[in-house]
Amino acid sequence: MTGDLLLGVGVPQSGAWATAAGQLRVARQAERLGYHSLWTFSRLLVPVADGGGGGGAFYNGSAEPLISLAYLAGATERIRLGLSVVNAPFFAPAVLAKQLIQLDNASGGRLDAGIAQGWSAAEYLAAGVPPERRLGRTLEYLKVLRLMWENEVAEFKGEFTELPRTLVRPRPVQPAFPLLLGGAVDKAFDRAGRLAQGWLSPGAVSTELVARASREVRAAAERAGKDPATVRIVIRGKVFYGPSEGPGRGLLHGDADQLRGDLALLHDLGATEVFLDFNFDPRIVGDQADPAASLATVTEALAALAPAGGG
Repeated sequence: MTGDLLLGVGVPQSGAWATAAGQLRVARQAERLGYHSLWTFSRLLVPVADGGGGGGAFYNGSAEPLISLAYLAGATERIRLGLSVVNAPFFAPAVLAKQLIQLDNASGGRLDAGIAQGWSAAEYLAAGVPPERRLGRTLEYLKVLRLMWENEVAEFKGEFTELPRTLVRPRPVQPAFPLLLGGAVDKAFDRAGRLAQGWLSPGAVSTELVARASREVRAAAERAGKDPATVRIVIRGKVFYGPSEGPGRGLLHGDADQLRGDLALLHDLGATEVFLDFNFDPRIVGDQADPAASLATVTEALAALAPAGGG
């Protein structure tokens, strides 16, 4: 692996600390310290009937990702803004394209869009979209997003949606759709390499998965005629910050020195960017967590792990 590992930050996105003020504090600190990017994730709802299954407390009270980034776009100047992810089937594709273009404009061309198909049956029900054939729907919607992003006049007719010949304005700042795709199977790696600028990891990350994804996504890009050196491998790093000892220590669980060692390992395995996401630590987002203490812990961690030259 050549080049420097880019470091990003997951903004407060779930739990009591995920307020506008908390997001702003973390975003401004990350930009001041020289971090490369800010990231949000999407969770439409958590069903009460199953006790909040599919993530439990980690998803309770999740902020809306596009609105969060729009808010932070106006409060920052340099740091990039990432969606990890937005579930395309929950939107009419023309509506989502318009929102992404406006967000790219509002941020001065700083948007990275992670797109997924979603997995929650409850969310599909609430969004009014049938979950059957969701992959096919997502891939078709991606065509519409790309058409509207890259063309001033766009038209499309497919199985799931239709876009009449239309003038697409305003235009985005970035000339190419900054698209990242996820998934942890061979076909997903292939799609990320062929159809996108790179791969965005799921939350459950192992060193084996990162190594495999780095290899397979770059191979798919090369088969598609792309330069594999330009492929992005972006890792959501679920951080548990604090002393951790023993052979069972998890990846990105530990103090600053241990976390720096893990980041170096991920880079060696092919990662181009890791964003530090504290939204899955129950000490930060749990029902008993104190928002002020959560922000203080993350503030300390970001200062300790800041990129070289930051501050």
